[in-house]
Amino acid sequence: MTNRMVLKFFLALCGCFCSLVSSAQTSADRREILTLLETQRKSWNAGDLETFMQTYQKSDSLLFVGKSGPTYGWQQTLDNYRKGYPDKAAMGTLTFDIRKVEFLARDIAFVLGGWHLKRASDEPQGFFTLLMRKTPRGWKIISDHSS
Repeated sequence: MTNRMVLKFFLALCGCFCSLVSSAQTSADRREILTLLETQRKSWNAGDLETFMQTYQKSDSLLFVGKSGPTYGWQQTLDNYRKGYPDKAAMGTLTFDIRKVEFLARDIAFVLGGWHLKRASDEPQGFFTLLMRKTPRGWKIISDHSS
């Protein structure tokens, strides 16, 4: 075998190995993101906004965009949720329809989904896009646009 052939073989082997490691990480990260969204759904349905908000990055730079426009900050987002959903009846029962989880970088993910609330008097629904960042404490939502 020539040096050139050995080099080609080595590079191909490295490429295969990197691809396997990358897809394994992406698969685990995807599961972690879906688990986070399930935690969000369950805590909402339990009327537990505190646990629901733990899925967001606790930061003044958190961006939430809803029907009233942009809101910045974790605390302001929590305050808005409390005001808009003052009790379990107002919160209803939440379901998600996750349409896409796409990794934009090793530590950044984009999520597209639908949401549906079932309440005694109505059933609002819409779509959301999330930008998520992998932090030392796991994946966190850094931007949420829900309509």
